[in-house]
Amino acid sequence: QVQLVESGGGLVQAGGSLRLSCAVSGRTFSNYTMSWFRQAPGKEREFVAGISWSGGTTLYIDSVKGRFTISRDNAKNTVYLQMNGLMPGDTAVYYCAQDFGRSSGVPVRASSYEYWGQGTQVTVSS
Repeated sequence: QVQLVESGGGLVQAGGSLRLSCAVSGRTFSNYTMSWFRQAPGKEREFVAGISWSGGTTLYIDSVKGRFTISRDNAKNTVYLQMNGLMPGDTAVYYCAQDFGRSSGVPVRASSYEYWGQGTQVTVSS
């Protein structure tokens, strides 16, 4: 059984930082692309950042480029999202996701991901 468990969310002031973690168990972590999505109230879930199985390819939405960094530690079966310069518009529930495997690059559509974590709340106050 594959499980994804996020941690690291919380309340932070604008300009602050948070580091999200997603620990994965149940299958060979290094074989799969990992990504972070977020969903704000009343909005659709959106892709934020993704990293290929090897870590050699990363992809970000424009609004977080230069502020967020995704990384992975295949030895620890964990993917991270370092978020700096947080803004109120970043407030959302953040989800990590694992693809079906054999992805070419980093997919941005939610339907390309097989397993999801339960989500962690990130709230940025102004």
